[in-house]
Amino acid sequence: MISLPEEKILYSEIQKKLFYIIPEKWESIYLYASVIDMPNQKPVGEMYFYYLPKGIIKKKFVNGYEIPSIFNIDEEQYSKLITDVYNLIKLLRERAIKTKRKVWSNINISIENFKFKIEFDYEDLKNSEFDSYERHVIWRYNYLKEDSELLSRKDKKIIDKYLKYTEKQIPLRKDTYVEGIYKQPVKNIVDFEKTLTVEEAIAQSKSDSDPKEKKKKGFFKKNKIDDVIDEDDDDVTYNNQILNWKK
Repeated sequence: MISLPEEKILYSEIQKKLFYIIPEKWESIYLYASVIDMPNQKPVGEMYFYYLPKGIIKKKFVNGYEIPSIFNIDEEQYSKLITDVYNLIKLLRERAIKTKRKVWSNINISIENFKFKIEFDYEDLKNSEFDSYERHVIWRYNYLKEDSELLSRKDKKIIDKYLKYTEKQIPLRKDTYVEGIYKQPVKNIVDFEKTLTVEEAIAQSKSDSDPKEKKKKGFFKKNKIDDVIDEDDDDVTYNNQILNWKK
């Protein structure tokens, strides 16, 4: 897929913001985001992302929305940074609309092995066979390679339904863009030397018996990278798993 210079700038900014908000060394990042046009209404959308911590022993993917609770980072400020990532993705879609190209419904971003890859999907999400929760389970199965045998009974049924569905469907065409990752050093939300690994952070949080004191501890840094977008985010809502966009 051919990307315009303005879009390549957005790719770079998405990378930098993701690098900034992950508070430990990582091997790979996977992100899903959608923007769904609704008749006579404002678009709606969702976003989730996971990263695989770097290490010798086998690691599990960490849900990006659990970072504040694991690393004692201020949740409100962290959520603002997540919203900034989603706003950048929204701008990508607006560029496609303005340049009269085919408009995608959702994207998948992966960053690993020094490569930034973005897949543009044109699925009709309004009339999808699967709801939001089911799409999340299916996405983790496809991109995070979750073992279906380790899933809950409910999620196993979703994967079985999905596999049967794909047997009867012709795969939808996706456009793909790949480039080398942004190479300029980016300061992280916390210093690697001063923070804990996920395992250490979880162990410490279990031993911390004072929730008020825990809330005071923020590792959040004042010297944040500059915001690319200056918008009023009052109408943006989110929860622990999915960022729901109402702008």
